[in-house]
Amino acid sequence: MRYLALAADYDGTIASNGLVTKEVLSALEQLVASGRKVILVTGRMLEDLLSLFPEIGLCERVVAENGALLYRPGTRDLSILGPPPPPAFLAELARRGVAPLSVGRSMVATVRLHEITILEIIRDLGLELQIVFNREAVMVLPAGVNKASGLTTALNELALSPHNVIGIGDSENDHALLSLCEYSVAPANAVPAVKELADHCTDGSEGSGVVEFISGWFAGAREPEPAVDDRRRVLLGAGDDGTDLWMPAWGRNVLLAGTSGSGKSTLATGLLERLSRQGYQCCVIDPEGDYESFTGAIVFGDTDQGPSLPGIASALARPDVQVIVNLVGLPLQERPSFFLGLMPRLSENRARHGRPHWIVVDEVHHLLPADWQPAPQVMPTDAAGMIFVTVHPDQVARSVLDTVDAVIALGGTPDATVKLFCRAVQYPIPEWNPGSLDPGEAMLWRRGTGERPTKFRVAPSETYRRRHRRKYAEGELDPSRSFYFRGPDNRLNLRAQNLMLFAQLADGLDDATWEHHLSRGDYSDWMRNGIKDEVLAEEVAQIERARLPSPESRRRIKAAIEQYYTWPAAGAPQT
Repeated sequence: MRYLALAADYDGTIASNGLVTKEVLSALEQLVASGRKVILVTGRMLEDLLSLFPEIGLCERVVAENGALLYRPGTRDLSILGPPPPPAFLAELARRGVAPLSVGRSMVATVRLHEITILEIIRDLGLELQIVFNREAVMVLPAGVNKASGLTTALNELALSPHNVIGIGDSENDHALLSLCEYSVAPANAVPAVKELADHCTDGSEGSGVVEFISGWFAGAREPEPAVDDRRRVLLGAGDDGTDLWMPAWGRNVLLAGTSGSGKSTLATGLLERLSRQGYQCCVIDPEGDYESFTGAIVFGDTDQGPSLPGIASALARPDVQVIVNLVGLPLQERPSFFLGLMPRLSENRARHGRPHWIVVDEVHHLLPADWQPAPQVMPTDAAGMIFVTVHPDQVARSVLDTVDAVIALGGTPDATVKLFCRAVQYPIPEWNPGSLDPGEAMLWRRGTGERPTKFRVAPSETYRRRHRRKYAEGELDPSRSFYFRGPDNRLNLRAQNLMLFAQLADGLDDATWEHHLSRGDYSDWMRNGIKDEVLAEEVAQIERARLPSPESRRRIKAAIEQYYTWPAAGAPQT
């Protein structure tokens, strides 16, 4: 279930002439019976609302006074979300004869006739107040208080994300409400600016429009799909012509495939950063610890122990939390079974709470291999918001690949990656001249659209730019991922199991050994495949190609490493 709540305005939306009809009440009751919640978001004073709407118990929360007050019908508790009107302001309104005048706990309301007078009073008294219009009404509120701020407080209490809410409203003061919600609706009587903002406009006005929308929502085979605008899309990078390339911020399945060290985790981390900033919740299944430095995320599991299923579930209960499930501490043979136990819980959480919005499965060819057929309760065929990361797309379960909407290929041969995918799902291979990809580039192919694959330069990851991962800087990589200084005659066998030791050993090497590995491109190759750092690898490769004197190439490579990795203070290599 994608949308778990309806955030609705009162006057001109669910109410006509201040009253809610039986038809609207029936539609709201149907909504509540489905397990969804109704949140009323209105500019009215609470006391007026209670006298007009005795069925207010249908609402899980009520945001009144245009965001300045939060009421809980179930307990009749209320919270005031803004300071009271300044006494000097009220006194000046009375002195200047502003009437009619309604004074709430935080909001003051009158009519447009007094708009200029109110602006003059605010200016003369030097007050930090704002004016909000609602057709012929003028509301004065503390700065920063609006329907979106009030709804945000209500959603936080209910542990709901605005990306799981539909908003409906008709007037100027509903702009903030509709802009916050993932999907927005305007009844036929809405002002033109609100209609322009909305994802959907009903044929019916006021309450009849609400009934029309709810009936259509429940009758539809799929949940309403919002327009893909700046709020509901995520940046991938820039095309050859410099224009930005985007993808929808929810509701798609993406296969991210390419050779080892091609930048898959860097691209995925960048996507996660931008999705997180836009308020989407992400959960990453991380078999190799490649995402442990994702800023702001809670990591479950480390090199010593596996993750905790109850801990993961508890963290996901908060919509603002990003979760990394690190499987490094589990034996290889236990990781698939842990994953198969986790996925039904994530699916259940999505059904109940609509989150996590995105699930990233790295090394998916190990967790869901081609020779295994996942049960529907483990990997539902209609699951959306999935990012599958793999080196071998042809070694992933067919039932998983069948759900993929887009393929992002990295590495030197993107056409080979796309062909492997197409053959695995028995889909026609697109006709295009792919060429090759340089480091930091990728190819996007939207399956089923008839579009040709598009090459783009991957948008940089902020986490990548500032990371100081002990795993690579001062930890101990396993022997297969360590660097070995051997020299031209293989007389040496100096192992660098991390970047700090690499820099220290480089200082003491003879020039012949250093130049031997430099000329072969061994340093950039290790950065790319051992450290799995595509951006650093490309910088080091440029130094290798520059044919600099040995002292200068050593200095520059060490400087490139230190740009991205922080040494522990006691062990920093000297330059």
